[in-house]
Amino acid sequence: MLEIADLHVRYATAEAVRGVSLSATPGRVTLVLGANGAGKTSTLRAAAGLVRVHAGRVALDGRDVTGLPPHRLVRAGVVLVPEGRRVFAPLTVEENLVLGGYTASRERSREVLDRVHAMFPILRERRSGPAGLLSGGEQQMLAFGRALMSSPRVVMLDEPSMGLAPTMVESVLGAVRAMADDGLSVLLVEQNAELGLEVADDVVAMARGEVVFSGPAAQARSHASVLRAFLGEAALVE
Repeated sequence: MLEIADLHVRYATAEAVRGVSLSATPGRVTLVLGANGAGKTSTLRAAAGLVRVHAGRVALDGRDVTGLPPHRLVRAGVVLVPEGRRVFAPLTVEENLVLGGYTASRERSREVLDRVHAMFPILRERRSGPAGLLSGGEQQMLAFGRALMSSPRVVMLDEPSMGLAPTMVESVLGAVRAMADDGLSVLLVEQNAELGLEVADDVVAMARGEVVFSGPAAQARSHASVLRAFLGEAALVE
């Protein structure tokens, strides 16, 4: 379980995240909604050790991991799939996956690779081809698979549907749901609120660096502050 408590993140004098608290629980998808600039990505990057935590706490299964560098967090079981996928385009699909398992033994890496291939059969089919020739949706599957190669307990996903064709978005979010159903704690930042809510168990809505709603996904659909934070005032007009 990943717990973020009273998190503050600053860039120079600007405070991007102000007192955010949320958690990601095994077997559940926690969806983070909010307009551009709400602090969603900064929250994920702080939890992943990529930006400095000015104040607050990040804990994994009760252990304080605040401020640990990214490689130590990966070894502890926390991975981030960043916005834009960022696959290594000249390398093959399989080479990308193997790089994701750098913390594991060769035997363990092979075992996890088989599981990744079972979850994403297209990666097995394209394993010898350059990652840069995959479609956007296939590259997102590769980014997911690469993250899973480290056998994480917590997976943080930043805008996985961005830039994808509509036919691929549901497949990608279906894969997100499958990760949680496999027992992982999933923290999802997603621009497509409607589809995100379909796979989410819990919802956190952010505005101006603060949490304005936190609760079950079933409640989020009818909660005014969620609509206001993500869709603007017009969403509240009946």
